[in-house]
Amino acid sequence: MKTDTVFKKAFNRTLDFIAQGEIEDPLPSENELRRRLGVSRTTIRKVLKELVCRDIVSTARSRAEERQIRPTDYFPDVETMSRNLHVEQQFMEWMLRGDTKPGTLINELDLARQFGVATSGIREFLIRFSRFGLLEKRPNSGWIFEGFTEDFALELFEIRVMFELRSARLFARQPDQSPLWAKLEALKRAHLDLLSEIEHRFHDFSSLDNRFHRLVNEASPNRFINDFYDIITFIFHYHYQWNKRDEKQRNHAALIEHLAYIDALLSHDPIGVELAATAHLSSAKETLMRSLVTMGRTDGSA
Repeated sequence: MKTDTVFKKAFNRTLDFIAQGEIEDPLPSENELRRRLGVSRTTIRKVLKELVCRDIVSTARSRAEERQIRPTDYFPDVETMSRNLHVEQQFMEWMLRGDTKPGTLINELDLARQFGVATSGIREFLIRFSRFGLLEKRPNSGWIFEGFTEDFALELFEIRVMFELRSARLFARQPDQSPLWAKLEALKRAHLDLLSEIEHRFHDFSSLDNRFHRLVNEASPNRFINDFYDIITFIFHYHYQWNKRDEKQRNHAALIEHLAYIDALLSHDPIGVELAATAHLSSAKETLMRSLVTMGRTDGSA
């Protein structure tokens, strides 16, 4: 499984290189590809074989005429995830579906069984995630979800706005050949599909929301922003939705805002992007703060 993950990630990166014109035609030697991608020669050979099978390049490593890179050429994100990312996604989904509230006990063994991974993988994730102060290890009793305060949420939101507006501006300035545009078009179609089935698929918005905002931030790759998005994902895209009373209506409204945001990005209009991004982030803040108020009433803490 690990080898397949490495291969699929390398294949997707090769498609990016081709789409962006960052790789020559015909393709360079195996050694050069290995250097650029940081993988083994065996993996490079699998990548080349797959490119030939999909008629993207010929056996002589020349690009097929008029063959454009399509979103469907890429392996899905779920197939290129590392174990850590897989555990993170499963954990976030578990929190969303399970209506997890402050005080909830988290059992490593139970999660390992549900997610189909070793307990060590669960433990590593919980230890890493606990640095945000939302989880606490209790001696002989597993982990406790602590929840978060209004001050914590407001401070986090300030950083989120700063990061995302910067990324949105950079996204709008991407060259036409950037693979980000194809990914954005694919996400727009996914949004429209979900919108047409919102009555019974509104729970699926959280995953789409996460994918969209992570894509926006791909325009300004930064390891610190990526790490920060662990907690962003948890709070803004998952945890506040434990309040189910108006979840369908909220997700429907957010879908509409996303589509306006996506159209602004596709227009390359910096002013339109700024307005759409700011409007959506403001709505996200209001939703989060309302959720915190509701949480306080439910827990008797406010």
